[in-house]
Formats: sequence, C-alpha cells, structure tokens
Amino acid sequence: MNWLMKEEPTHYSFEDLVRDGKTAWTGVRNPLAQKHLQSMHKGDLIFFYHTGDVKAVVGVAKAASAPYPDPADETGKLHAIDVVPVKKLKSPVTLAAVKADKAFASFPLVRISRLSVMPVTDDEWKRIEAMA
Repeated sequence: MNWLMKEEPTHYSFEDLVRDGKTAWTGVRNPLAQKHLQSMHKGDLIFFYHTGDVKAVVGVAKAASAPYPDPADETGKLHAIDVVPVKKLKSPVTLAAVKADKAFASFPLVRISRLSVMPVTDDEWKRIEAMA
C-alpha cells in the first residue's frame, strides 16, 4: 500500500527527514488519519507532502517500522510510525496541479483537505511520480 503524509515544512520538512535519516511520525490526532496510520506496514512507500505556503508533494519516504503506541500520547490510544527518506522528487507536485487533473477527483488530498495521513492508489502514485 502507498500513503501520503502531510507536515508543515516550518515544523518538520522533507529536508529535515533527509538530514535526520529517520523520524518517529507522532502526534496524529484525527481518528481517520490514525486509522490510516495504523494500517501501514514496514516498507510501505509514503509521499511526503508540505502543507502551509508550499502545498506540494516534495519527496518519497518509507515506513521503517510497524505502527506502535505513540510515546507522546498519555492516553495510550494513538499510534506512531518510524519513517525514513527515500528520495526527493525532481520537482514538487503542487496541490493546484493535482486538483487540475480530473483523474484525482476522488483522491483524499482533493476531497478531505485537512486529513494528514491518507492512502494513495497505485494509479494515483504513478500519476504523481510522472507529474514530478
């Protein structure tokens, strides 16, 4: 399965992930985003999406662990996952470019703009890679 995970680049950018080599993806609170995060498997590919002023897919990462209890969550209900960088995209794929392509009409990035973790179909993955 493929995924897309969003982050504000002023908080943690793809460049930060490349520099660090690995990070724990913690703090996901939305129930649907948590459900998606808990469905991930070690080795799954992830598009890294910058939110805020950028609004673009900028890189590819990989799940480096299975989901585990989020150490930042005192309730014990939330999960986290370790993520490692794979590659920076040749050019960012903007939200505007994705929205302009009718093939993405049902893509969660277009339909559920606030969702921070979402599945990406194989066709959507190939299309975004081609756009980059």
